[in-house]
Amino acid sequence: MDLPVRIDTAVIGAGHNGLAMSRLLSLGGRDHVVLERRATLGGGWQDRWDAFRLVSPNWTTSFPGQPYDGPVPDAFMPRDDIVATVRRYADTVKAPVVTETHVSRLAPRPGGTGFVLETNHGPLEAERVVVATGGFHRPNIPAIAAALPERITAVHSFDYRRESDLPPGAVLVVGSAQTGCQLAEELQDAGRVVYLSVGSAGRAPRQYRGRDIFRWLGAVAIRGPALGAGLPTPDQLPSPQARFNGNPSLSGHKGGHSTDLRAMAESGIRLLGRIDRVEGEKVILAPGLAATLDRVAAVFGERLQPSIDRFIVAAGEDAPPDDNAWSSYAPPELETVDLRRAGISSVIWTSGFRPDYSWIDGPVTDDMGLPRAARGVSDVPGLFFAGALWQTNQVSATLFGPHVDGRHVAGAMGLTLPDEEPLIV
Repeated sequence: MDLPVRIDTAVIGAGHNGLAMSRLLSLGGRDHVVLERRATLGGGWQDRWDAFRLVSPNWTTSFPGQPYDGPVPDAFMPRDDIVATVRRYADTVKAPVVTETHVSRLAPRPGGTGFVLETNHGPLEAERVVVATGGFHRPNIPAIAAALPERITAVHSFDYRRESDLPPGAVLVVGSAQTGCQLAEELQDAGRVVYLSVGSAGRAPRQYRGRDIFRWLGAVAIRGPALGAGLPTPDQLPSPQARFNGNPSLSGHKGGHSTDLRAMAESGIRLLGRIDRVEGEKVILAPGLAATLDRVAAVFGERLQPSIDRFIVAAGEDAPPDDNAWSSYAPPELETVDLRRAGISSVIWTSGFRPDYSWIDGPVTDDMGLPRAARGVSDVPGLFFAGALWQTNQVSATLFGPHVDGRHVAGAMGLTLPDEEPLIV
């Protein structure tokens, strides 16, 4: 498909959120095009490392109009399978996608309503725009990275692909959210000595009260609001900065399991506190590793467990008591690590991402760089978002995002849609 000159609605991004919006636009009879900067479909999942697996079960790839129909709903998809699933979704919804189209600037159309999108194939005028570029744009690398010795191979998880690409030696993984924990496990299984600098991301149990945690999270996100038992919204967080907290850590590695940092330390992974600074070959660690581990353990009980327990009561679910058991191992707390003496030759930054909407003209973001939008509806007329970080709640930027936000955004765009059964969770 060629890029048109004018269109009613332009969707920027052909990941699962952009494709789900394309489906709704088609159902609503709205002329539209979906712009994808990559040469191939599959969204940002194509950017993950080779051994990447979903931390949510396969059934969570039940996109609107394309329910999961595979043989192992409770397994955990590898990268290439989720990419193939998203590509199949584009065919299922017959999305009008134009690939290899990079939008460098989005600006209001001079002298009237609508927008002009500057692309590498020329300008496109659109009455409405849906920005569906996901919630993770620019790799976040701490300033201390510049102080590492030149001999160290340092890479952000965005650019990491496989263990064999790293030079021989021990590996320091910085960050203990989902990516950090999964990479630490994979590297340990590959025979590497692994050091893991623990961050603030909490943990969550793989199974809670008889079900995989995502069975509960999906139910709370999709069915909970009607029962008065939904997930917290952005205004209910302790601070705006909390939107950048790492998701509670889980793993899809080795069949899926909880990530217990204390148990990982028992298995031989060296846990470190937060890196305060780097002086030559010496890494200076902030004190308080034990307190950090206690804090990691408390996050689920503070952020997610109350919502799930409230939903169980409101929905009348039959759920047994929680029977999770966690390690009580107390790892040694180091003040410093000598990189050379420890044999560390590589550092992997799993320090997350930051949003980047700098290509959109006008004051469309808040002080944290996130869209100023109510459930994806911007205060700029005609501008909408899909799959943005904390757009409605914590699951907006996940595979559940289209189920939580899609029809709301479509309604704000004036689309008349047929009734549909929500995702059954």
